[in-house]
Amino acid sequence: MLNQDSPAAKPWRLLPLLMAMTAIGPATLNILVPALPALTAKLGTDVATVQLTISLYMVSLACAQLLLGPLSDRFGRRPVVLAGLTIAVLASIGAYAATSIGALIAARIIQAAGVSTGIVMGRAIIRDLYDRDRAAGMIGLVTTAMVIAPMLAPVVGGTLETLFGWEAIFLFIMTLTGAVLTWAVLMLPETRILTTPVNFIAMLRDWKYLLSNGKFYAYALCGAFGCAPHFAMVGGGPHVIITLMGRSSAEYGLWFMLSSLGYMAGNFTVSRIAQRFGLDTLIIAGLAVEIGGAIISVILFASFPDGGPGVLFLPQFIISYGNGLLLPNCISGAISVRPEAAGTASGVIGFIQMGAGAASVQIVSVLLVGATTAMPIAWTMLALVAAATVSFLALRR
Repeated sequence: MLNQDSPAAKPWRLLPLLMAMTAIGPATLNILVPALPALTAKLGTDVATVQLTISLYMVSLACAQLLLGPLSDRFGRRPVVLAGLTIAVLASIGAYAATSIGALIAARIIQAAGVSTGIVMGRAIIRDLYDRDRAAGMIGLVTTAMVIAPMLAPVVGGTLETLFGWEAIFLFIMTLTGAVLTWAVLMLPETRILTTPVNFIAMLRDWKYLLSNGKFYAYALCGAFGCAPHFAMVGGGPHVIITLMGRSSAEYGLWFMLSSLGYMAGNFTVSRIAQRFGLDTLIIAGLAVEIGGAIISVILFASFPDGGPGVLFLPQFIISYGNGLLLPNCISGAISVRPEAAGTASGVIGFIQMGAGAASVQIVSVLLVGATTAMPIAWTMLALVAAATVSFLALRR
């Protein structure tokens, strides 16, 4: 039991900090997206290469979570958070000083490894403090608030790049991450009760249990494929809106907010009704909404191939709402399969999620080569939602 005098005994006091920690990763991903066309020109590279600042960022974000989750189960949440955020601050300085695309990609890889601590630890800390159904609601609540940061990030990134150049984006990230690091140093308690000794055999035992459990895969794969349409938009949206439609990076950022609002609304819904309806019911509802949005997207682009940004982003609002319904419940279900290994489970599901996202970014980038509309994005989103549905229905029993 937690000491009643500890801040962790009153977990609502930790929510603002958990929101900030969790928001840094998605915000740092999305803030650079509007600047990609400018990076291509200013660093003398091509679209496929500069896209690696996004896709390899997500690969690093994924791989780091595999290590950070088990480490936090054995050594505690607090030291992992503080070390990760410190690395992120230093990597942001390196990105600011980069003079070549190779150096920038390297800094982004390290930066992603650092900020991934907020994502993994945010989920694990919530599971430390709440039971399964309540954790789903709290994850939804945290995500509802933290999605504001990545929603605004493209607007901030586009504005900073337009006014001051792409380097200003990394100065902003460094300042933001440093502020959250200071906050965590002062306010974050240890929520993991270390009842087992630190040893490699115990870590392998947790891994073996999770990776041989069908229900864990059902939640993990459904969550990964269910949120992959968002990453498909991240990878293809700037090319369609800025290059094909001739709109500005700032306008892209404003349209992207519509997608984020849908996701935030879905997460807020989960925070209100998760305990009433349960995980599986809300996951199925989220899948149904996503399928409907993806079908509408295909129909609209088939009917209006020269439509404006609204044709791309209005269906995305529906898909994002469905994603908001299912993802917190998939996460809570996955990390509740073995509660004593919540950090490990959080890391694995994060790895699968980011891996699927990185693949979606690159696949869409390849499919859009030579395309004159966003139809490849629409078909990719429909295929990803179908994969999420099959994964959940086939594996959950």
